[in-house]
Amino acid sequence: MNATPALNLAPLLDVQGVCKSFRKPDGDQLVVLEQVNLKLRPGEIVGLLGRSGSGKSTLLRQIAGLDTPTSGVVNYLGHPVLAPASGIAMVFQGFALFPWLTVLENVQLGLEAQGVAEDEMRKRSLQAIDLIGLDGFESAYPRELSGGMRQRVGFARALVVHPNILLMDEPFSALDVLTAETLRGDFLNLWGEGQLPIKAVLLVTHNIEEAVQMCDRLMIFSINPGRVIGEISVDLPQPRHAQDPRVRALIDRVYVEMTARPRGEVRTGPKERFPGTGIGTVLTHVSSNVLTGLIEAVSAPPYNGKADLPVIAEEQHLEVDELFPAAEALQLLRLAEVEGGDIRLTDAGLEFARGETDERKKLFARHLITYVPLAAHVRRVLDERASHTAPRSRFFDELEDYMAEDAAEQTLRTIVSWGRYAEAFAYDDHAQVFSLENPA
Repeated sequence: MNATPALNLAPLLDVQGVCKSFRKPDGDQLVVLEQVNLKLRPGEIVGLLGRSGSGKSTLLRQIAGLDTPTSGVVNYLGHPVLAPASGIAMVFQGFALFPWLTVLENVQLGLEAQGVAEDEMRKRSLQAIDLIGLDGFESAYPRELSGGMRQRVGFARALVVHPNILLMDEPFSALDVLTAETLRGDFLNLWGEGQLPIKAVLLVTHNIEEAVQMCDRLMIFSINPGRVIGEISVDLPQPRHAQDPRVRALIDRVYVEMTARPRGEVRTGPKERFPGTGIGTVLTHVSSNVLTGLIEAVSAPPYNGKADLPVIAEEQHLEVDELFPAAEALQLLRLAEVEGGDIRLTDAGLEFARGETDERKKLFARHLITYVPLAAHVRRVLDERASHTAPRSRFFDELEDYMAEDAAEQTLRTIVSWGRYAEAFAYDDHAQVFSLENPA
């Protein structure tokens, strides 16, 4: 069983009103984090859960002292974090090992930076390597190790400095399912037995099952900008099994929180679901195949048009960063509604599910032009020009007035993909030109 957090103890970490923004090319500010508050106490694992783009990793960088907030403060042991703190260590998503160093030499790096004596450094490094299950691989180089073994080295390198707080930035996401499950289990066993030389853990993840399995508390983040929209306590003993009804209930609750309407939003009609939506809306790229597959899955028995998102996610083997963008794309296109952890096909969505390929394309085209302003804008420009063509830069430059360059790239890529599927317009990637006629 994991360590019980001492709620009456002073927090190790106290994040107060942290905001982070970046300047866009047009001079405006892109807000990534907004008024984030968070406390981390001894004995607890707290999860930061949200989709890509919710600012979780950005917040972790502020806590680690690798970056500074635009406003607000990160306090560690009562003092502001203005630079990397000696009592805070991090495990990254990528293994971040030096390929020319052995396992032992990679693990020793943090102690070398602290000026620890060579004998003590070697002793502690060997203990850390043994602790995380790599005894015997001290002289191996990263190229000789599997992905799971490399990540174990990353854990040993963080643990060897005996930090108070261990920050973990999606440490299992680069691993295959079985390796990730084994490493998570080993970590939780060591934590529960009190063998890890740490006092608290802050875990960034977008994997809902992982978060419920590992954490004592979950902080749920929204996107654009990233802010905490919910907090859930996980009062279940370890080990936690995915099929335990109590675990499933908590997973369902997380989905409900993540799909809830923003507080204060009043919906009186379907067109008010997206107030203020315009060509400046960032679109996450989701292929038409994924959208079609999701519609078909929800329309089929036993769902017949309405399904629980966690059930569909498990059945279709979809992660949060795959499922949520697809569900939200269908919602934007008015082919589905997403709320309370459920997805429900609209009448148009059910019509799409019943249609043949040609009928599906025509329905998709109507909804694309009607409900996605950027698609309508592209089509209108092409219709109005005598040549019925327009350079990609024509639209990309407009998008950069609203969003960062990478978001503009992603949004335009999405419009190209959906426009091609709907045959609403064509795009020549070589010439970087939109047109009404397919250049092929």
